Amino acid sequence: MVWGEEETDNGLSTNGLSTNGLSTNGLSTNGLSTNGLSTNGFSTWFNQNITNAAAVMKYVVKCAVPAGQTRTFTNPVTGVTYTWAGSLGLAPAWSSGSTATELEQEVVSACLAAHTNKYGINIPISVLGRTAQGNVIPYTTSELSKFNEKEACFFGNLFNGAGIYAANDQGYLNSSESTSRACGLSSSATSSECPPIVHMGMCSDLCELAGTSSDPKPYYLRCTYNGKHYRPIVTRIRSQEIYQCGDGVCQFTERCGTGTAYNSCRADCGTCP
Repeated sequence: MVWGEEETDNGLSTNGLSTNGLSTNGLSTNGLSTNGLSTNGFSTWFNQNITNAAAVMKYVVKCAVPAGQTRTFTNPVTGVTYTWAGSLGLAPAWSSGSTATELEQEVVSACLAAHTNKYGINIPISVLGRTAQGNVIPYTTSELSKFNEKEACFFGNLFNGAGIYAANDQGYLNSSESTSRACGLSSSATSSECPPIVHMGMCSDLCELAGTSSDPKPYYLRCTYNGKHYRPIVTRIRSQEIYQCGDGVCQFTERCGTGTAYNSCRADCGTCP
C-alpha cells in the first residue's frame, strides 16, 4: 500500500472527537510509548468509555506512528490487550515518547478529523499533507488518478481546545448531491453536520497551496483561522462517493419524496408512503 493512500478504516465516529480525550489521557505529555500507555491517567481515561477510547486510539496510532510499528496496551481493569498499527508517521517525536509538539498536535488532530465519518462507515480516501517534521506524505500519480475528486482540508488542535475545522477543497455540493463524507465535503459554508468539526467554507480562502502556480501540489502548507496558522491534512475521494439523485440508486444518504433533491429524491427512492 502506498503511504497516504488510505484504503480502509476511515470510519471514526464524531463521538471520537468530542470526548476531549487527547487533552485528558496524559499522552500529550507522556507520548505514544509503553511508558505513556501505562500511566494511571491513560488507564482512567480509557476505561471511562472503552469502546470509544479503543476506536480513538486506533486512529491516533494510525496517524501518529510510522508504518510497520505498533503500540500495545493491556487494560489493567479488564486484562484485555489492544494492539494498534501505525501508518502515516505524522508525529515521530511523540510516537517515541516525547511530549507532543504543537505541530504534532495539529497534524494528528487534522488527521483524526480527516478519518471521521458522519455515519461511522469505511470509505476509501487519499490522505495528503506534511508530517510535523515537514516531510511530505508520499503519493503517486496513480493515487491521484484513482482518488480523482478533491474533497476537503482539515485543521485545528484537539489537544489544547482550539477546535477542529474543515473546508471544501472543491465547489459546494448542489441540492441533488450527497456523500457519506459529509464531515468534509459540504453543500454550504455553514454546515454543522459533524460536530465538533466546524465547517469553514472553502480551503482556497483559508489555506496556502504548496508548490508554485506552474507546479501546484495537491496539499496545503498551512491554513489560517483567527490569525493562527495550522498544519492541515487534505483528503481526496473517488467520484463514486458523491451520490446523485437521479442515478437510479437510492443511496443511504438519500430519502423518498417528490423532488430532485437528495433528501426528497423521487427518481431513486420513490414517493414516501
